Amino acid sequence: MNVTASADPADGASEAAALPTIDPRQFRNTIGQFCTGITVITTFTDDNTPVGFACQSFASLSLDPPLVLFCPTKGSRSWAAIEANGRFCANVLAEEQQPVCAKFGSREPDKFAGTDWHTSELGLPRLDHSLATIECEVDRVVDGGDHYIVIGRVLAMTETAATANGRPLLFYRGQYTAIEPEKTTPAPWRADLDDFLTTTTLDTWL
Repeated sequence: MNVTASADPADGASEAAALPTIDPRQFRNTIGQFCTGITVITTFTDDNTPVGFACQSFASLSLDPPLVLFCPTKGSRSWAAIEANGRFCANVLAEEQQPVCAKFGSREPDKFAGTDWHTSELGLPRLDHSLATIECEVDRVVDGGDHYIVIGRVLAMTETAATANGRPLLFYRGQYTAIEPEKTTPAPWRADLDDFLTTTTLDTWL
């Protein structure tokens, strides 16, 4: 695994010593004000056993080339399997999949037991009833403190039948939440937002 790190560890240590101390609980509570979607990142082990974990830290990164990222803890057994396989599938959970999220966020030895899933054409575990799946190969890995920042190059995508009328499973302030039906209409600034998400030009305010 090629992990990008600081060129001079001594410089990093001196900078860290000058930074203020952040209380972990306050940090967690403050970050909890940011509402996130929930995915389950899956792959197969060397012996063809499906593994996966619930992941909030998933995001799109680039349109050209198409890249996404997620951030597993350094001790994650699922990440070890993904690293060995070289490929993973991000399953975007629907509102009704709270039990799936709870299972894949637990320490259950077989998280796929009782879960509807199938193997994709690219040979990755895909969870049924998810809003979407994004299948990727690991492009590179960056050191991120007690996590890794894993950048994946998108190989295939699907939107399931649940996508048309489905709503995403969200996490906010340590609890599950969801979009209210009457609040799913496009905002007045939708065109500007689309441009912000798809622009490939250099803008100093980005």
